[in-house]
Order: sequence, then C-alpha cells, then structure tokens
Amino acid sequence: MASNHKPSAARPVSRGGIGLTGRPPSGIRPPSGNIRVATGMPPGTARPGSRGGPIGSGGVLSSQIKVADRPVTQQGLSGMKTGIKGPQRQILDKSYYLGLLRSKISELTTEINKLQKEIEMYNQENSVYLSYEKRAETLAVEIKEFQGQLADYNMLVDKLNTNTEMEEVMNDYNMLKAQNDRETQSMDMIFTERQTKEKQIRSVEEEIEQEKQAADGIIKNMPPEKQVKYIDMKTTNEKLLQELDTLQQQLDLLNMKKESLEAEIAHSQVKQEAVLLHEKLYELESHRDQMIAEDKSMGSPMEERERLLKQVKEDNQEIASMERQLTDMKEKINQFNEEIRQLDMDLEEHQVHMEHSQ
Repeated sequence: MASNHKPSAARPVSRGGIGLTGRPPSGIRPPSGNIRVATGMPPGTARPGSRGGPIGSGGVLSSQIKVADRPVTQQGLSGMKTGIKGPQRQILDKSYYLGLLRSKISELTTEINKLQKEIEMYNQENSVYLSYEKRAETLAVEIKEFQGQLADYNMLVDKLNTNTEMEEVMNDYNMLKAQNDRETQSMDMIFTERQTKEKQIRSVEEEIEQEKQAADGIIKNMPPEKQVKYIDMKTTNEKLLQELDTLQQQLDLLNMKKESLEAEIAHSQVKQEAVLLHEKLYELESHRDQMIAEDKSMGSPMEERERLLKQVKEDNQEIASMERQLTDMKEKINQFNEEIRQLDMDLEEHQVHMEHSQ
C-alpha cells in the first residue's frame, strides 16, 4: 500500500484535509468509535476541539466530521455526502400507491400465515394435551387398581409372615365380602332413591315453570290498570319480604341474646329473684292499668243504668228476632218432613203398582 503512494503528486485537500479519492496514510489507523479522522495538519499542531489548542473560529477545521458520512470504498475514503438543497419534486402517482398497497398486502399475508401456523401449532398441542389427559385418567384408574392389589398382597404377606391359619384368612375374607355386599346394596338403594328424588324435583320444576307461564299469560291478558296494580303489589310484596328477612334476622339476634341472658340468670340466684320481681311488677302494673281503664269507662250511676237498660233492650230485640228465625226454621222443617212423607207414600204406591203389574 505504501508503494502506491506518490509523495510528489499534489492532492486536492477537502474540508477535513484528506483527498476525496485518495487513501489515508499508512501510518494512520482507521478511525474507530469516538476517535476523529486525521487531517492534513502539520505535526505538533493541536487538533480542533482537543486540549492542544482552542477551536478555530473559522476555516476548514471548524466543520464537524462524522465517520459514518465518509465510508471506506475500494478506492479509499469517499467524499462526505452533502445534503440536497432546494425543494425536490416527488410524484405520488397510481404506481406509487399500488406498490405501497402491494407491500402492505404482502406484510399482511405474511402475518396471517404466521398466525395460522401458530394456530395450527396450538391446536396440535391442545389435541396432544387432551390425549395425554385422557391417558393420565386411565393410568390413574389403573394405579388405584394396582394399589388395591398391592394392599391385598401386602396383607397376604403379613398373614404368611405371622403364620396365620388358612381358616382365619377365609373367615376374614368372608366377613369382608359380606360387608362389601351390604355396602353395595346400600349404595344401590341410595342411587335408586337419588334417581327418584331427581325425577320428583324435575317434575316439580316443570310444574313450577308451567304455573309461571300460566301466571304470565294471565298477567298479559289483564287490562293495563290491573297490570299496573299487579306490578305495584309485586313491588310491595318484595319490599315486605325484605323487611321480613331483616326482622327475622333481628329476631334471631334477640333470641340468641335471650338465650345468653337466660344462661347467665341460671347461674345467679340473685338475678333469678330480680327477674321474678320484675315479672310480678309487670303483672301488677298491667292490672292497675286495666282497673284505671275500667274506672274511666264507667260513668255515673244514672249513665250506667241507662247503658244497662239500653243493652237489655238490644238483647231482648235480638232474642225476639232469634225466636222468629227459630219459628221459621221449625215451620220449614215441618214442611220438609211433610214433603218427605208424601214422597215416601208415593214411592210405596209406585212399588206396589210395579209388583201388581209383574
């Protein structure tokens, strides 16, 4: 590389001090990272922006050079690309948009194919997972069976190691077999009873559904006024049910509180006596209030006499009306008895006539 370099030929100097088509000096390493490109400055002269001297205010050394703007080619470092000045004309015609549309369609097709491949892969994994799950269930059943057989064999080995008689083993076998038969019969009965209950539940649910449909039909056939009234009554019923639920909860709390207080009273003699005194006081107060109310309701002797006379007259009138009703009833009974007797006589005559005709 040094043999091709001609020192006598003069090269044009660019802004950075290196020829546009020439190669860099062989003693200078290629720039890397943050190291600036060497310029054509004499040795000992401070580089721009370094500690050797201040940055010049003007001239060719004041320009900022980037390595990326001066790529290396086969002929050496190329010139730095300059920006294009002035407005550029770009025609966005039909072919431009068709090309753009084709590129987007190609991207979408690629993405759709990728998603389809992923879906197929997931479906395969899902099918494999389902087959594995079924196989795992089958193997779990087999494991349970083998565990039962292993337990039987272990018990048999224990019996053999303890020198148990064959008769005793057969007795245990018969006992377990009888127990299993009883449990099997019990399970069959429970299963049959469950099926019966489920049938009853289904029939009751069907009846309820039919009744609901009938009720809905009746409501739809109602006049608008009655429908509005029904809706209001239904809303009121729901509110009352909510209030009933709340009151029931309060009642349960009060019952629990009552039970706890009764438990406390049962362990204290003084509290029991206090409760008896409170009950007696409540009875006396109630009797007092009743006597006060009776005293207030009773007037003077003349008013009481008039009230009693009025009550006697009303009672006499009621008795007279009841006697008249009783007399009427007796007359009706006598009339019915007479009719019954006449019907009996006619029936007897008819029977006698039928006997004679025969």
